[in-house]
Amino acid sequence: IAKQSADAVGSVVLRSNPDGSKLYVSDVARVYVSGVTRARSYFVGDNPAISIRIDRADQGDAIKMQNTVAEVAKKLEQSLPAGVKVQLIRTRAKAITDRLNILLDNGALGLGLVLALLFLFLNARTAFWVAAGIPVSMAAAIALMYVSGLTINMVSLFALIITLGIVVDDAIVVGEHADFRARRLGEGPVEAAENAARRMALPVVSATVTTVIAFFALTAIRGRFGTLIADIPFTVIVVLLASLVECFVILPHHMSHALAAIKKRHWYDYPSFVFNIGFSWFRERVFRRVMVWVIRLRYPVLAGIVLVLVSQINLFISGDVTWRFFSAPERGSITGNFAMVPGATRADTLAMMREMQRATEALGRQYAEKYGRNPVDFVMAEIGGTAGRGLSGEATKDKDLLGAISIELIDADLRPYSSFQFLGDLKEAVRRPPSLETLNFHGWRSGPGGDSIDVQLFGATADDLKAAAEALKTALGQIPEVLSLQDDLAYDKPELILDLTPQGHALGFTIDGLGRVLRQRLNGITAASFPMGVRSADIVVKLPDGAMKADFLQATMMRTPTGAYVPLADIVTVTRKTGFASIKREDGLRVLSVTGDISEDDPKRAEQIKAILSQDILPRIESEFGVASRMAGLSEQENQFMADAKLGFMLALIGIFLTLAWIFSSWTRPLVVMAIIPFGLVGTIYGHQVWNVPLSLFTVVGLIGMTGIIINDSIVLVSTIDEYAKDRDFIQAIVDGVTDRLRPVLLTTLTTVLGLAPLLFETSRQAQFLKPTVITLSYGLGFGLILVLLMVPALLAMQRDISRRIQAFRRMLAGGRVGWSQRLVFWGAVLASLAAFQASIGYYVLNGRLFGPLSRLTSGFEGLPDGMFAYGLFAAAMMVICLVGAAVSAGLFWFGQRRVSLDAIS
Repeated sequence: IAKQSADAVGSVVLRSNPDGSKLYVSDVARVYVSGVTRARSYFVGDNPAISIRIDRADQGDAIKMQNTVAEVAKKLEQSLPAGVKVQLIRTRAKAITDRLNILLDNGALGLGLVLALLFLFLNARTAFWVAAGIPVSMAAAIALMYVSGLTINMVSLFALIITLGIVVDDAIVVGEHADFRARRLGEGPVEAAENAARRMALPVVSATVTTVIAFFALTAIRGRFGTLIADIPFTVIVVLLASLVECFVILPHHMSHALAAIKKRHWYDYPSFVFNIGFSWFRERVFRRVMVWVIRLRYPVLAGIVLVLVSQINLFISGDVTWRFFSAPERGSITGNFAMVPGATRADTLAMMREMQRATEALGRQYAEKYGRNPVDFVMAEIGGTAGRGLSGEATKDKDLLGAISIELIDADLRPYSSFQFLGDLKEAVRRPPSLETLNFHGWRSGPGGDSIDVQLFGATADDLKAAAEALKTALGQIPEVLSLQDDLAYDKPELILDLTPQGHALGFTIDGLGRVLRQRLNGITAASFPMGVRSADIVVKLPDGAMKADFLQATMMRTPTGAYVPLADIVTVTRKTGFASIKREDGLRVLSVTGDISEDDPKRAEQIKAILSQDILPRIESEFGVASRMAGLSEQENQFMADAKLGFMLALIGIFLTLAWIFSSWTRPLVVMAIIPFGLVGTIYGHQVWNVPLSLFTVVGLIGMTGIIINDSIVLVSTIDEYAKDRDFIQAIVDGVTDRLRPVLLTTLTTVLGLAPLLFETSRQAQFLKPTVITLSYGLGFGLILVLLMVPALLAMQRDISRRIQAFRRMLAGGRVGWSQRLVFWGAVLASLAAFQASIGYYVLNGRLFGPLSRLTSGFEGLPDGMFAYGLFAAAMMVICLVGAAVSAGLFWFGQRRVSLDAIS
């Protein structure tokens, strides 16, 4: 286009008259350059500002990127006019560095505790070579992580800390057994090291395999939370495999050198020498006697442990220990968005923005007086747009009527209150003018979690859905802990609905034609576009800004197909209506979402609010407005996570069972070892109660991982007992085996617990979301130590009792006419047991609910979960089957004996 300036466009000839005169554009229109539209404006205090957002790529290094941006900003500021400053806001590098330092510091302390424990239980040379496996395995694991494209982040570093104590378990078992063979059996250094590696190869490999299987089961978890924890299984598995290689390839050679000097006593061996004298006395004089009584009282011991498990489960059922699916760490960021009513001006929006700035500054000063420090670190306000998640339906609103404020608070560890408390107080501090239509605040969290409250309403008309949403927001808004409520069915701008009059039809007008012409007159016509520097410019033809007046319909003339003009008011009737910006549909039904957030300052209260919502508010809304509802957002993600976790847990149990069956060459012996798995819940629930931490998804992650770890000591213990049983009585083999394996069992458990112990006492809020895993592993494995030393021996003795009775029963079935009757009773009891299992536990596992007829038995047990009720029914059914079977068997036996007596008399 040659003519690009206003004067050039104005000189364009529209018509040449017969008399030679010309009609120019400037004769019928005002031509001007409007310049670039600057509807969106930012402010830091009273100063105008501009915001530039920089995001990193998926594989980018946030710390390096921020340092680069800081250098560029410093150079840019030097070239800007005086008074213009460049400031980095919402930076993540410091937060990331602080989080990594938290884990590094705790990891270093945990490593120190592990080393101290090794040097206390083992002589210095053995402890040194056992501990040498930690850096070797870690280095190999980090190399594999690098090759696989993994980065050192908070989750992968946490996984490395988890393995601090686990990584030395293999080396402890082999090294301690080599030391045992050299000291107690008198073998030479090389012979002891080789025999120890050979003897422990199968149990150590199987123990590692079971742990790998358990952590690999975590890969079954999909979705955003599966991505969050994906680094944990990979990191743990590569560390364990590296430690296994180090244990059998490198350690035996080093142990042969360490054992060569075993008879020489050095000053640095004195602490372990003194400790092991006392430990040997305790093991032989106290622990051996305890084990004798445990075997004698094996049934009461098992009953006591079961009673403890039931008491801990009751803590969860009663609500003393709560469930909170995902407690994301807060980010200290708050956004507030607002919209003014239609008819307000940009000046009104600016005034509201200033009010939000005033309220923020005033509240910051109040907090400084109360807590000694102003929590507000940075504030940016804007008009012409929104911040963060924005407002529902903002796309159809006048941009001049939109505004927002973005607030950054100081780090959470520097203040004794949450950002949600500040948000709630700010919400109350803002004065609301009559021209304000909507005001919504939102606090931000880290992690992939969705909204704490996300309710979807279905069906009915759009008006009914909106009314139901407003009623739901009103009900939730009365709860102080609920914030940031909004729905996604926003009202649109007022609409003018045009309908042709009979005269309009007669003159040949159509609604589509009228709509096109009016749209061009009101919005303008882009006549041409051309480049202007780095931008493009448009030539727009439109009515003057003041043309839209109250008499627009009467003053607007429309051209008929014949060329005549008639007033618009003569050919249409106008209806004014307020509609909705957009209506979503799902499976053909209208759907509306109401979202909100719940303060996590009190986890129990948060769970109560969810219960009130699902059991009281939603049923009332459904019945009153005739809508259906569904919990979405975080609740939906929770359901998907738990379904995947159940699948992964079942696959882990199957894999562990098959591994143990291969190791023990038995289908029943693995059941003894695996029987301790559910009892790990005792330590888990107790630990969460002690630390007042709700159970969460990271608890589930810890439980699945603990499934493989908790049975490691049992595998080595049972293998030792089976070896001892070859040349001595089985009960004596149990006592001797457990007594001899006391030191390695204590070492392998305590190293894992101590490696995680520093994180238990970490007070930083940024690491709190990892605490459930730490509690689960620390307390679960701590109680698992008692299970391995007390419950496994008792179960082994009970298994022998059951085996003897089965053999006796088989011998009884082998002879006499009564044998067929006893066989019928036996197989009838087996079939009844299978039927009871399928109707209770089996049906619940497969369908997630109780079998129809059995669900009617839950009256009076409303507080008991369906899963626990199914287990209780199965236990009760088994008791009845056993009692009935025993009674029938006794009756048949008595009848048979009496018949034999009568035959003898006759």
